Amino acid sequence: MRILQLEMKKVIKSKRTCVLIAAALFLTVAMAYLPVTYEYATYYDETGKKVELEGVEAIAYLKEIRADITGVITPEKVRLAVEQYQAVMQEYGVTETYDLPEGVYSNRIIPFSPLLGGVKEAFANRENGIAPSLMEIKPERVDGYYEACVERLGSLMKMEQKDNPDIGELALDMYQDVETPYVYYPGYSSNALEYEGFLAMLLLLIGIVIAAPVFSSDYQTGADDILRCTKHGRFRLGVVKLVAVAGITVFLFMICMTLYLLISNAYFGWESLQTSMQMEFSITNLANWSLGDLQIAIVIACLLALIATISFVMFLSSNCRNVVTTLTIGFIVCLTPMFLSLLFSDSSRIVLWLRCLLPSNGICPPDGFLYEAVEYKFLKAGSLILWVPYAMLIFAGIEAVMFSLLAVRSYIGYRLK
Repeated sequence: MRILQLEMKKVIKSKRTCVLIAAALFLTVAMAYLPVTYEYATYYDETGKKVELEGVEAIAYLKEIRADITGVITPEKVRLAVEQYQAVMQEYGVTETYDLPEGVYSNRIIPFSPLLGGVKEAFANRENGIAPSLMEIKPERVDGYYEACVERLGSLMKMEQKDNPDIGELALDMYQDVETPYVYYPGYSSNALEYEGFLAMLLLLIGIVIAAPVFSSDYQTGADDILRCTKHGRFRLGVVKLVAVAGITVFLFMICMTLYLLISNAYFGWESLQTSMQMEFSITNLANWSLGDLQIAIVIACLLALIATISFVMFLSSNCRNVVTTLTIGFIVCLTPMFLSLLFSDSSRIVLWLRCLLPSNGICPPDGFLYEAVEYKFLKAGSLILWVPYAMLIFAGIEAVMFSLLAVRSYIGYRLK
């Protein structure tokens, strides 16, 4: 324990680490508030004057005007929204919202607009997936809204997984576990979830900078030659260095993520976390999660990816005498999932497997855990089928243990090479 305390003190007292921790805390507060500034709403008052609201005022206004659709989203609520939409359009003799007189859309349709996108998706053409106009949907059909959601997912799987019907069956089985009717509470924005992932990415980069020199710097300065002559200078010291760095980076990650969620949820409203993720993204999302559940899932996935990546960097550090080389390789491997996503299509099974197997799989945009959680991608190997978000969690957990053991083993045998 004494050695661990000294090693943690050594890492924390480093000027580089202090600057990075301060930067992490500043970025956490800034990124928690930034999505709030994106919120925007307009309406026209009784005199016909346009009123523009931003930030917290916009959030409060949208909560107020959407009070009638707050709570459980029954088929009756959805049907009423469709009927109101069609009545407004018929009143002005138009078929598209952009043809409405100024102010009509913001005052009369925005209050129930969150229910309309799902209707178009649910009743999309079963053959080609093209969504109909809301004016083409008969209100009585909406009484079977949730049955239509199941049919929509079935047709989607036939289009996307026509060569793998077993994957389509698994997706439908997963969707059967999703609780209906959905729940909706206005307030929370998908932007805040995206920034949660961006923050995790920044914390990962900071963690790499902290972890890279731990073994390499001692090799480079020659301090390791002295440390290995001490009583606990091999196995125990290797474990202590690993635990110290992992402990500091994980603690920093949890502090920053907790702070982020506290600030973000305070602005958007804690009640909005009850919203079904299907109401924010797609009505056929496979996970039975609310937005609050999704927040926690992102934290867990990013934490596992952080530990796996830091362990990998420690493994590099235990094998490399040069700190710059360790940093460079660490950053490249960390960002490789992003390069693969930008350069190659996930229609290539090899690329999808490679992305999932890399230690930073759950963090690196544009296909981190959040983005995969709202998609329908699966890994398949023989009879084994894994939904990609679950695969990310499993692989990151395995790699965290594997690279930790390899780092200690490499450190013990470094001078024997």
